Amino acid sequence: MTRPFDLPAKLPSGLGRVRDYWEGLKRSENNMPFWDDASLSALPGLADRLLLIDAFEEPERFRFNSVGDKIREQYGRNVTGKFVDEIEARTPFEFFTAQASATVEAKAPTCFKHAPAGARHGGYARLLLPMWGRGRIEMMLGAITSET
Repeated sequence: MTRPFDLPAKLPSGLGRVRDYWEGLKRSENNMPFWDDASLSALPGLADRLLLIDAFEEPERFRFNSVGDKIREQYGRNVTGKFVDEIEARTPFEFFTAQASATVEAKAPTCFKHAPAGARHGGYARLLLPMWGRGRIEMMLGAITSET
C-alpha cells in the first residue's frame, strides 16, 4: 500500500543520517524509539537542520519544540514554541500539518520534497520520524535539508 509522504528509495543528503540515528535509538522489538532517548547534540553536523515537534491529540495539533538555526533562517523567524496552525505555511513548512498527521497515523517515518516549479535550485526535503511517549506518539524528530 502506498501512503502519503512515503520515504523515497534514497533519502536526500543528510536525511539518511538522521533516519539511521533514529533507527539506532529503538529498544528491543519496538518499531520506534522513545522521545526521551533522542538528543539533537548526537548529530552535531546536522543540529542546525533538526527540529523536535510535540504531538497532541484531541484535537490533533503540532508544536515546534526545538528548531535549528538554518531552519529559522530559511523561514525568516523563530517559530519555537508555536503551534503549526499559528504560523504561515511557507518554506520550509508547506504541507507540514498533513505530513505530521500522516506520520502519526502511519506510526512510521515520512518524507516531503518541495521543488519550486521551473527552478533548478531552492527546493528542500523534510523528514519526520515518530517517537513514543506515554503510550502514544508524543514527539517527532525532524530534519530539513536544502536541495540544490
